[in-house]
Amino acid sequence: MTVEPSVLSAVDAGVATLTLNRPKSINALDHPMVTAMDELLRGWAAEADVSAVVLAGAGERGLCAGGDIVAIHRDASALSGSDAGDDEAAACASALFWADEYRLNADIARYPKPYIAIMDGIVMGGGVGISAHANTRVVTDRTRLAMPEVGIGFVPDVGGTHLLARVPDNLGVYAGLTATHLSGADALALGLADHFVPADDLDAFRRAVGEAGPADALAKYAQEPPESAVEGRRDWIRDAFAADTVAEIIERCRAVGTEDADKTAASIAGKSPTALAVTLRSLRDEKPTLVETLKREYRVSLRSLLHPDMAEGIRAQVIDKDRTPSWRHTEHRDVPAAEIDAYFAPLPDDLELTINAAPQEDSSV
Repeated sequence: MTVEPSVLSAVDAGVATLTLNRPKSINALDHPMVTAMDELLRGWAAEADVSAVVLAGAGERGLCAGGDIVAIHRDASALSGSDAGDDEAAACASALFWADEYRLNADIARYPKPYIAIMDGIVMGGGVGISAHANTRVVTDRTRLAMPEVGIGFVPDVGGTHLLARVPDNLGVYAGLTATHLSGADALALGLADHFVPADDLDAFRRAVGEAGPADALAKYAQEPPESAVEGRRDWIRDAFAADTVAEIIERCRAVGTEDADKTAASIAGKSPTALAVTLRSLRDEKPTLVETLKREYRVSLRSLLHPDMAEGIRAQVIDKDRTPSWRHTEHRDVPAAEIDAYFAPLPDDLELTINAAPQEDSSV
């Protein structure tokens, strides 16, 4: 039986198409996919006959559901149950994957040609990293975008803290701490996308990109989005999520007195206190560039592998699916500052993430 590649590529009329091709897993990323994407994008950047790149996902369920969480669970379980340190964490398969994934995220953000990300259906975690840093981000009426990491004892990565930290009125903090699913309209309201194209028009839109170019295709098919649900919560989110600690944010949400706010408080309260505290610090102490943020996220990701909450969160949500994680700390006020500080401490020089030079466009044309 012939096995199709997990990344498909084609070039037609000067437009390169990159299709993630693991539809049964909602195109979840693994290391070979990241490597293939990097090679293709660098090649197309230097190819004079390629004018634009379109990113899409195979199947009907979404662009990309994130990374291979089962593989990450294996590493987190082994490392957090031992006396391992930074050296062991940096040598594991998950860390090697993250290093190349984060470099790819940086390359996408600096891509020298139109890079059109079709953010249709599920776009989560690593899927956000390969799409929301694009220079042309298209959402639809089926988009469900999220950074769900805190629900498994992890912290938003793939440049997610860079994106969310810059969203006004604490809406990015809200998205990071709740792991809520954002509609296409919500993504536009938060500045995580640029254009709304109805899902029924995607095929015609993609044909138009090749026939007329991205600008004309967008002019013809992009529409005003429907109303954003998150936009309607902006006022109380801005005030409640301005608090200095996770515990205070939960209290302020409860004090709002609406069903929406009560559900938000309950959602946050059930997630890893440590992961939430680290996420909040990441979002409040924003770095000036994506590259600097990715380097910090790499440190945080390695330390997450060493902390028991990540293995436990994945076990409860993905492996056993009992939805009853046993976090290291039961109260959000109980996370020691030193434990949070340890996530951000510099790595030894030889373990710090290095970022590739940006892909270069052919300057001969």
